[in-house]
Amino acid sequence: MKRNNLGNIIFIALVIVTILVWILLPPQPTDVENYARYHVGMIIGSLMIVLMSFSLFLSTRPRWAEPFFGGLDKMYQTHRRTSTSAFLLLFVHIFIVPINIAGFGLGNYLGITAFLGFVAIVLPTLAPRIPFLSKLTGQTYEGWKRLHGFIGIFFILGYVHSITVNAPSTPAINWNQIFVFLGIGSYLYTEVFGRFFKKYVPYTVEAVKHPNGSTTEVTLRAKGEPIKHVHAGQFMFVRFSGDKILSESHPFTISSAPHEGVIRLTIKASGDYTRHLFDNLKEGSDAIIEGAYGLFNYKSGGEKQIWVAGGIGITPFLSFLRALKNDELKHDVHFYYTVRHPEEAVFADEINTIAKAHPKLKSKIRFSSIHGSLKVDEILKNAGGDLSKHHVYMCGPFPMIQAFEQAFLEAGVSAGNIHFEEFNFR
Repeated sequence: MKRNNLGNIIFIALVIVTILVWILLPPQPTDVENYARYHVGMIIGSLMIVLMSFSLFLSTRPRWAEPFFGGLDKMYQTHRRTSTSAFLLLFVHIFIVPINIAGFGLGNYLGITAFLGFVAIVLPTLAPRIPFLSKLTGQTYEGWKRLHGFIGIFFILGYVHSITVNAPSTPAINWNQIFVFLGIGSYLYTEVFGRFFKKYVPYTVEAVKHPNGSTTEVTLRAKGEPIKHVHAGQFMFVRFSGDKILSESHPFTISSAPHEGVIRLTIKASGDYTRHLFDNLKEGSDAIIEGAYGLFNYKSGGEKQIWVAGGIGITPFLSFLRALKNDELKHDVHFYYTVRHPEEAVFADEINTIAKAHPKLKSKIRFSSIHGSLKVDEILKNAGGDLSKHHVYMCGPFPMIQAFEQAFLEAGVSAGNIHFEEFNFR
């Protein structure tokens, strides 16, 4: 997906300003002999606060910030980078700052507690397959999420540590207060106050269908005011009450169109959670929705487009197609939907019907077990031998996306014209 880097640029600028503030307006030396180490250690500690506060801010998933990063998936890539950087700087800070054993006080103990807390929370994310670390999360997304719910507490302890061992108030320390308030405010919003800002919206499961032996189509209706589903192709986070496993929050692409009075999800039983959903989700269940998110929107692309859907990656394109009931397709689109076997193409009739109603939409459903795997060479030939002016939209298994991305680049498509979303929020 084309990425707007303004959010990252602003963040990098704040990091640079933080370093300059500490260099130009440093605290007065309290120990001349160790002042250089003290000063460098404080700069690193300050950068840790900036990185962590930015990470906590991004974890609130602010919808208004998506355009400044290129979508929520890109925001989470930045979130992982800032969190990992802060974690690594934590070790540098400990080794650089001079420690006075004789003067070991409350601030030092708080620092050690914060350090151990961050290690316990971050390591299972960086190394989830290490047995004793995986036990901390129960090897589930919800367990990982619960563990991360404590990170704000250790952030606060780290800040209290900094003000109990630092010099008196200085411009540099005062500058850091801005980020401390940002971090604490973001943490409280995520863990406590989000529910009061209509972040989580109650829905009811109106219908559950199984169009084949591995797919569930869920229809959801709002109990009150629905979520803001702005454009086709967006996704949301949903959890279903009354079931221990289904109460875990998971992201799913919305397969219905924005104009519909309900939300439809099309879910393939491909993991423990989705198989349990296939077997156990019932009509009448309560659901809590957060969203909608995402900038996967063909309307922002160029006149000539290629759409590629692999397997359950059909879901955003179903939303695109179903929205055409109220919209005229103004783009020239070559749409390729590839599955292994014919019985997996559960929406083939609907797709063909919509394609017949829109002359600019050329649709091809491919069964790899019969026709072989889809290749970019075939797409290139059907597009007239030149893809340089085409925008490409893809959704499907990530290895497939990576392979197609490289092939499209080699075929002359610019990187900025290749659009996809990576659903990895850990």
